Amino acid sequence: MESLSIRQSDILTVAREQGRVEVDELSRTFSVSPQTIRKDLNELCDRRILQRVHGGAVVGSGIENVSYDARRLLAPESKRLIGRKAAELIPDNSSLLINIGTTTEQVAHALHAHHGLLVISNNVNAVHIMKQFIGIELILAGGLVRLSDGGIVGDAAIDFINQFKVDYAVIGVSAIDEDGSLLDYDLREVRVAQAIITNARHVILVADRLKLERSAPVRLCHIGEVDTIVTDGPFPGKLVDVCRRNEVEIVVAGKE
Repeated sequence: MESLSIRQSDILTVAREQGRVEVDELSRTFSVSPQTIRKDLNELCDRRILQRVHGGAVVGSGIENVSYDARRLLAPESKRLIGRKAAELIPDNSSLLINIGTTTEQVAHALHAHHGLLVISNNVNAVHIMKQFIGIELILAGGLVRLSDGGIVGDAAIDFINQFKVDYAVIGVSAIDEDGSLLDYDLREVRVAQAIITNARHVILVADRLKLERSAPVRLCHIGEVDTIVTDGPFPGKLVDVCRRNEVEIVVAGKE
């Protein structure tokens, strides 16, 4: 396979930092025509490095998630703001389930000042983040550790989570369909997330708006099964209507 051109490598760097690239903006940045940029993006998409969306491209494909390290580079500032806002919704002296995801890990970071929390998680990285927080008692779910990202999945993890009934759950997803379907890539991860939703009184979905432009093959649940969505910008009207009909609150991080 031919190596990437210097410009294509630079485009990929921008995409990994920002999560999305726009044809017009790249055309101005590299002082080339939009047609040249479209050709670069098409080649990157043909090689399954990026995925084409209207006006540009995003990282990832519809059937396979990008690596954990690459996901950490997607919209990092948005994820940090989302994590901080979601943590504000969780009161002291409550119980909490946190599942797998780079955005849920930002929630874990933002819980550092909380007190009296009981946190159960199948996310090794989230537990590692919180292990020195004085006000939090941690329980790590048992089960198969997915080496790619430190997620604990499988039947043992489901059985473990089913022992609890918590006040709050914080979940992430890989994609949100316009009909309100929440989507992910790994059926084992989805089954654990479904158990987390079932065993929480209030479910908080943390998802940046890039999730609206991606696709994934496994259906986790409908958006109506969550109580609050914390995101980084406005949702499209059709999805807002779905949330309104299902009494799902949309909270935009960074906006009072």
